[in-house]
Amino acid sequence: MKLASLETGIVLLPNDEPLAGFSENPNAKNPIVWLKLRTDNGIEGLGVTYFGGALTRTLRHAVDELGALVIGEDPLRVEAVAAKLRAAAVSAGPAGIFLMAMSAIDVALWDIKGKALGLPLWKLLGGGRDRIATYASGALRRGLKLEEAVTAAGRLREKGYRQTKMQLGLPGPTSPAREVEQARLIREAVGPDMDLMCDINQRWRPEQAVDIGRRVEDAGVGLFWLEDVTTHDDYPGLARVAAALSTPVAGGEYLYGITPFRHMLEARSVDIVMIDQVRSGGITSWLKIAGMAEAFNIPVVSHGVPEIHVHLVGAVPNGLTVEYMPRLFPLWRAVPQPKDGMLEMPTASGLGLEFDGASIEKYRA
Repeated sequence: MKLASLETGIVLLPNDEPLAGFSENPNAKNPIVWLKLRTDNGIEGLGVTYFGGALTRTLRHAVDELGALVIGEDPLRVEAVAAKLRAAAVSAGPAGIFLMAMSAIDVALWDIKGKALGLPLWKLLGGGRDRIATYASGALRRGLKLEEAVTAAGRLREKGYRQTKMQLGLPGPTSPAREVEQARLIREAVGPDMDLMCDINQRWRPEQAVDIGRRVEDAGVGLFWLEDVTTHDDYPGLARVAAALSTPVAGGEYLYGITPFRHMLEARSVDIVMIDQVRSGGITSWLKIAGMAEAFNIPVVSHGVPEIHVHLVGAVPNGLTVEYMPRLFPLWRAVPQPKDGMLEMPTASGLGLEFDGASIEKYRA
């Protein structure tokens, strides 16, 4: 079996928010690069990549150029393909657009491998469990009005979610008191039994994170974790916050490739490692990072794309929970649906996903 052809495209997906109904910016579009990688015996592997922003067409071109290099290769030899692409990129890596483009190819290769062997991806990767916890994400963004965020939080509770994530690092003139009040009111809205995460998206300095984090603890909000509290590669600063708070600190979604995670782990910067399949360079790298975290006795969680990450977090022994963010859902015919706060492992071979041709035409860039 050899790789025979590829097809790529760009879609501009709507920025709606189906979980609770309040979009931070309903007029925005999410540019996504999609990939179909086909073998000479008719197996088709699917991949996606994004974070390109104004460079999304450049990202697609990178997928096309790297994809052309793998034609004729054995799709089951994912490490050999990765080595060839790294060598071809020379000094264009090891991060940025190179890894984002490589991730789409790597995911498509694993999809082909699962389909060729007749196994869902999570079983191929080890089959750690048959279901995994998931949390609602993207419904409680900082750009919502406070009353909208509180209403959305109540809707998530009514829908039966057991975990959800809010955002602090509020826009405009803010203060520790305002940040804490937002957290307190959302906690009241979701109730005392829901796990409540909080994402800062690198908006605080370390001393602010310690100050506000302690105030949130003193207010009895009870966060499951505090995420990306300061600049992602300020490993000593992150470690300072993690040591000062009883609330677990999560981080890692902004890191590219494998090596930065070693620096993060060695510095004891976080209590929970968050791995992004696109920035990590695909499934192959994702699994290596998860294994490294396991060696440090640290759980891993995912960033975005639950339809792919359900396989990864569910496969590894230290997988904790899957971020249920529906940003890419219009791209697929069907996606995993949570039930009682859990995602059942897919049963179809490979990723178990199919592109929705009508959506691709509708949202084509």
